[in-house]
Amino acid sequence: MNILVIDGQGGGLGKAIVAAMKAHFPDAVVYAVGTNSIATQQMLKAGADHGATGENPVIVLSRSADLIIGPVGICIADSMYGEVTARMAQAVGEARAKRILVPVNICGNIVVGVQDTSLSAMIDGVIKAAEAACKA
Repeated sequence: MNILVIDGQGGGLGKAIVAAMKAHFPDAVVYAVGTNSIATQQMLKAGADHGATGENPVIVLSRSADLIIGPVGICIADSMYGEVTARMAQAVGEARAKRILVPVNICGNIVVGVQDTSLSAMIDGVIKAAEAACKA
């Protein structure tokens, strides 16, 4: 299974997701793509198998991913303070992969009907969704 984790800004969410994915799916190959080098470095420190930074890696790796995981902003052009380009959002949206989106209510994107919850609770939700996606 190829898992693509996309994150930006400080990379904290991506770092937590990568660590959880490696712990729960040790045989999976985890690709970490940061919208900036700091986010990429954080995800690599968490144990990602491969890392890259920027628009083109999102586009290329979205084609072969089985799961794409990241904050909801990875599907919205100009989100994350402009770090997500229109081409990145399009690549994520057009990917054949299942997408697991974490509802982070920042940067002008508010997901209504979602309670504010702790990072650890959101990561637990990511794990459950990934397990369900693997069974489908």
